[in-house]
Amino acid sequence: MSSEQFRGGENKSINSRARLGVDLKFEAIKKIAETNFKVRDLSNISMINSFSPPSVFIGSKLKYPEVNVGILSPLEKDENSWIYDDAKYWAENNFEINQVLHLRNSLLNSRFKTKVTDARMNKKFLDIIKDVAVSSKPVELEIELKNRIQLGHEKDKVLAPLGMNADFEKAKIIGNVQINRHLDKILNDELKVSESMKILYENNFDEYSLSKILSVGILGLKKDRRLVPTRWSITASDDIIGKQILKKVQEYKWLEDYELFYEEFMGNQYLILMFPNVWSFELFELYFPGSSWNPSAEIKASTDFEGFEGRTKYAFNTAGGYYATRLPILKYLDSIKRQASVVVIRIETPSYWASLGVWVVRESVKKALNKKIKFSSKKELLDSAKGISKRQYQFDVDDVLKMSKLIRNINLQKNLIEYF
Repeated sequence: MSSEQFRGGENKSINSRARLGVDLKFEAIKKIAETNFKVRDLSNISMINSFSPPSVFIGSKLKYPEVNVGILSPLEKDENSWIYDDAKYWAENNFEINQVLHLRNSLLNSRFKTKVTDARMNKKFLDIIKDVAVSSKPVELEIELKNRIQLGHEKDKVLAPLGMNADFEKAKIIGNVQINRHLDKILNDELKVSESMKILYENNFDEYSLSKILSVGILGLKKDRRLVPTRWSITASDDIIGKQILKKVQEYKWLEDYELFYEEFMGNQYLILMFPNVWSFELFELYFPGSSWNPSAEIKASTDFEGFEGRTKYAFNTAGGYYATRLPILKYLDSIKRQASVVVIRIETPSYWASLGVWVVRESVKKALNKKIKFSSKKELLDSAKGISKRQYQFDVDDVLKMSKLIRNINLQKNLIEYF
């Protein structure tokens, strides 16, 4: 086969996958529209036969160590149920806020109460939850509900929204659960959580699947295993993977150029500035009036910072967004085998009118990292960042940059070098 023929075949394959993605998105949106037109009496639903994406949810609203443990599934039986819980797919196909909300509102959280330490025991319902969490494909289930389905969800910066919940009386998996061989081996090893996650990450488990696996208490030394609320497991996964990558990044040479990245997704505008220097990281989050977390008439802001050694305390100001922002940036630096000092500015605009969870942060940063401009000097980088923020985002970032601890440190280093 000639190289031209090969490339043609490869392009055809890529186009077919792209076409499949468009078709699936169309079908999902069509299904949402049809479901919204149906008038359903949820009070009459007592039995569910459905496919879980696969997805589980460990709630944190009860008095710890008690938690709600649930299986997520749409009410309708859908073999493409994965689309209800695939943030990367939503981002890659530029889903809109209302489309994601409709998908998530169509999910039922069928749950029961237990203690976090019960993860060490063989309990029927917990074993079902674990099987769902480790499955590599959607899982067919039969669920008998104990009470009526309840509607509504609370806003959350970390979690993707959920539309319905109900306690269940019985549950069983139909058919076999498919599990990745690397994960299957890890489950039988006596390894610490961080070691297990490192092995899985190196075998193509991403942060989404790792947070799900971490939440159901199947990693770590058997005597220490426990359930982890989903909101904690998401941030923990971002942090654990990030720290492991950081160890490598700290050994790399400095970035050769000054680099600027920018992009907007779902009303979240990002500017990422990278300076040739030792690793340090600073995040500014600006919440404009009318955005999902700012009902006031004034701009709200929060910031967190870390130096070369990384953080020893939780980033309380920017919370889960800090770790979700840092992870794809560390992945980028690892991919180019360089280290840098990085300032990130996030502008949350009124277009981001509904909070969808920290995945929006992670995927927005990934999109921004695909849009790069290089400069030969710090001045060119800063001038361009100011210009782009005014032209693209109608906002002057000059005051934010003046507050930057990271940029102040870089300026101090330069002055000391020039002095000596």
